[in-house]
Amino acid sequence: MIWVVYIILCHDGTLYTGISNNLEKRLEQHTNGQGAKYTKGRGPFKLIYKEKCADRACSSKREIEIKKLSREKKLSLAGVS
Repeated sequence: MIWVVYIILCHDGTLYTGISNNLEKRLEQHTNGQGAKYTKGRGPFKLIYKEKCADRACSSKREIEIKKLSREKKLSLAGVS
């Protein structure tokens, strides 16, 4: 099963990093207010980055690495200035 690490840009300008094995469904959950507690009420969202991982362990490790980055480095990783 393919897992994905993703970064979404929230309507308030903040960034959220997460993982999923069904990105489309997860983004729908965020949009409907059923995703992470952090994203509730912060939509609409824009997917700015996704990275495929071989398994959940790999994606969780990468998520932690990305979450430790500064906002500027996250935006750079996503190719957004």
